[in-house]
Amino acid sequence: MAAPMELSCWGGDWGLPSLHPESLTVMAYAKFSGAPLTVTTINKSWRALKADLPVLVAEDIVISQPAKILNFLRKQKYNADYDLSAKQGADTLAYIALLEEKLLPALLHTFWIEAENYCNVTKPWFASRIAFPLNLYLPGKMSREALNRILLTKGGPPLYSLTEVEAQIYRDAKECLNLLSKRLGTSQFFFGDTPTTLDAFVFGFLAPIYKVCFPRVHLQEHLKQLPNLCRFCDDILTCYFRGAVSGHSPAGQDTADANLQKLTQLVNKESNLIEKMDDNLRKSPHHPPRKLTTLKLAAGGEESSPMSRLSP
Repeated sequence: MAAPMELSCWGGDWGLPSLHPESLTVMAYAKFSGAPLTVTTINKSWRALKADLPVLVAEDIVISQPAKILNFLRKQKYNADYDLSAKQGADTLAYIALLEEKLLPALLHTFWIEAENYCNVTKPWFASRIAFPLNLYLPGKMSREALNRILLTKGGPPLYSLTEVEAQIYRDAKECLNLLSKRLGTSQFFFGDTPTTLDAFVFGFLAPIYKVCFPRVHLQEHLKQLPNLCRFCDDILTCYFRGAVSGHSPAGQDTADANLQKLTQLVNKESNLIEKMDDNLRKSPHHPPRKLTTLKLAAGGEESSPMSRLSP
């Protein structure tokens, strides 16, 4: 029996299981490969300071960074790339490198550097999920680290000013989105009908840009002009994360909950009716006392026969 695996990551909002690109990537890959992860979201916890999220713990093994976590899952026989050819494997590495070089700087800038987005969305959201007094310090630290990462890769000659850097990273990001859109085409996933590592990385990078409600939506506007990439994100959220999104209940889940509530009420009424009939029969001089079976819900809160007739 495989050792239990726990993934610690940032939580979600705006219809996403996580707002954090790296956390989203690992969560998506686990879904694609069937890895049985127990996901624990950071909420008012000091663990956020101990390591870069996401963090995978399996027995005495602690792993951070998406690439290392995915490699560990593959060694545990949870491999989403099993059917890929050697060329497709090489393409995967090339596109992941493209994402990190061209799209990641603009994603970091959108979340952590763009002043209006940072002050109104990013900082308060992350601060609300970090324990005091760490919440006064950590968002600013994450913002500085994002700026340093951008300048480290984009701030050399001939781009010396921050304004020039900003213009260039958004040009690169739009070019990257266009290439991804062209590569995906009309396919459901990047290598056909089955999601792979590349799909996990693309989803992790695109979904926050697509879903988070920022005041400044420069990159989001361009993404929404590429309907196949938007459909790609929506399909993964619908197929793999339905019902698992914090704070958002899909319509199907709402219907199921309502049906279950109605079923419970119906069974309770029937139980009360049968108990009254049982009491009347016991008091009757013409019939010997007998016990009638009372309808009860199963351990899981479901009564199999009626529930099977209700819409999910």
